[in-house]
Amino acid sequence: MTVLSIKEILEGPASPYKGSEITKALVSDEIRLRYGETELKNLDCFHSLRTFNAWLKLGFRVKKGEKAIKSFTFVDKKDQMGNVIDKYKKSISLFYYRQIEPLANQENNGKNLKNRVSK
Repeated sequence: MTVLSIKEILEGPASPYKGSEITKALVSDEIRLRYGETELKNLDCFHSLRTFNAWLKLGFRVKKGEKAIKSFTFVDKKDQMGNVIDKYKKSISLFYYRQIEPLANQENNGKNLKNRVSK
């Protein structure tokens, strides 16, 4: 598995974010508190925010001591036929791209990341 650089991630594969304005507002408030108003120009909920496990799959880990940005999503509950029968709210913990670093044993300080991420 080829692992992408942070630049490639920010320009490339999107997260499962569904475009919720409420989520964006909650996250924007937290980014503003942690990094200042000017950092909001870098906020892209489709690329720069992911869960802990999503960053791991991309070859990155959360820096020691970083605290998650709390948010929520709605999950579809489906019947045996795959029809949506209900939705429920689920808490999620997100991490911003400034909170991550390449996995320790990767080459070139994260530029050409080639390690496999264990599942």
